[in-house]
Amino acid sequence: MPTEKQPDAPNEVGSSARSRKWFSTPGARWSALALLVVGLLIGASGIIGTQVIVAATSTNEFCGGACHSMQWVAEEYQQSGHHVNAVGVAAGCHDCHVPDRYPQLLGYKAKAGLHDAIQELRGVISTQDAFKKERLRLAKVVWAEFKENNSANCQHCHQFNAEVIAKQPASVQPMHQQFLAKTATCIDCHKGIAHTAPDE
Repeated sequence: MPTEKQPDAPNEVGSSARSRKWFSTPGARWSALALLVVGLLIGASGIIGTQVIVAATSTNEFCGGACHSMQWVAEEYQQSGHHVNAVGVAAGCHDCHVPDRYPQLLGYKAKAGLHDAIQELRGVISTQDAFKKERLRLAKVVWAEFKENNSANCQHCHQFNAEVIAKQPASVQPMHQQFLAKTATCIDCHKGIAHTAPDE
């Protein structure tokens, strides 16, 4: 016996109604809206957590003693012109040694942090004598990095152009003109600027 056809349920019309239904209708376990909220919370926690970790690991106190056997260079830095100077502007470890922009900053900190943690566990420079033996090798690594990136971090504070160089003492102008000509970079001449330069 034929059954009577039931009248169709009224269809919701419009994209807003469909979106509202999609976001609020539970799936197998979670509604799309719940997943979106959880995703936003996880994303926000990740961003905030990353910023907190970057800030905590970017201080001179952290670099100079909390995690690395760097207390000897930290003491040298405190006597340098990058820490104490007539104009009262200090450049910290992070300013000189870590890129200042994302995502390069995160990549550099992750790579350097992992390397430094392994070296710390191995005790490569755990004593001052060990540090002195490794000093030239370590310095060459940093010098090569500065050479490769044209001393990019120096240029955050030190800007050179023809007008600036023209006002400098005649004795330094030829060297800084080489910088403008891209035949030399800061680290070529300023190897001992914040730390004692090792004997090469």
